[in-house]
Amino acid sequence: MKQSGAVGRLATLRLLAQRFAFVSLVVAAFALMILGKADIVLIERVRTSVADAVAPILDALSRPAATVAEISESIRELASLRAENARLRQENQRLLHWQTVARRLDAENAVLHEHLNVVTDADAAFVTARVIGDLGSAYGHSMLLNAGSRDGVRKGQAVLSGETLIGYIAEVGDRSSRLLLLTDINAKIPVVVESSRTRAILTGDNKARPKLNYVAGNPSISVGDRIITAASGAAFPPGLPIGVVASTTDGIIRVEPFVQRHELEYVAIVDFGLGGILPFEKPPMPERRRRGADAGGGN
Repeated sequence: MKQSGAVGRLATLRLLAQRFAFVSLVVAAFALMILGKADIVLIERVRTSVADAVAPILDALSRPAATVAEISESIRELASLRAENARLRQENQRLLHWQTVARRLDAENAVLHEHLNVVTDADAAFVTARVIGDLGSAYGHSMLLNAGSRDGVRKGQAVLSGETLIGYIAEVGDRSSRLLLLTDINAKIPVVVESSRTRAILTGDNKARPKLNYVAGNPSISVGDRIITAASGAAFPPGLPIGVVASTTDGIIRVEPFVQRHELEYVAIVDFGLGGILPFEKPPMPERRRRGADAGGGN
């Protein structure tokens, strides 16, 4: 009898707790809010104590997740490294093949030069300059260099980054000069499609990829064809690399330069002994006679 009475009381207490649980939580919340307003220091101490007690538990629970994340990241890195290694092996094989071809062609070229008495090109003089200002905008692509006429720089000289043509000198001061990039709307360079020897004019339009205009004939130009300089007009020596054909959409052929403008820091201003592309200069205006002089001469 006593045991059944104790079980009944426990059941009654459980039922009351379930019925008044929400009200109890609301009352407890209000009590904590009032206590927090009354004694802020006490609440902060309690909060700190609870955080210190819970922190080891949370740290222990977070370790498995962090370990799993590290393992998955390691697996992804190993997979990417394996793919990169395979790609590098294939590329190394292709490079070894082209190295063999280049050595054979170099030997043949040396023999032919000796038999044909080919006159070699004179060594070009150059000046290394640093880019000190990017003057590019929506209306033009040019850069300011820290070399001028006192350093031997003159208009029309080619500007290279490594072996790649990036533009030419458009203006020269005593201590500085302005580099006109191939992407500038005023830049027009005679070029050749290396594979088909098709001549064209590389024309900038203030976009990242200049266009090929005035293409000779009806050639088949494909994406990936290399574009190099032509000897037309004695502007630049033939064979300077410029870029590759990036797209041939709607009859417009776009060229991706080998060097982008944001990559330029130091450039070489090269004098090949040619005329270069000289910017158009207006002839000097005839000096006008002053009215006073005319009047004086009439007397």
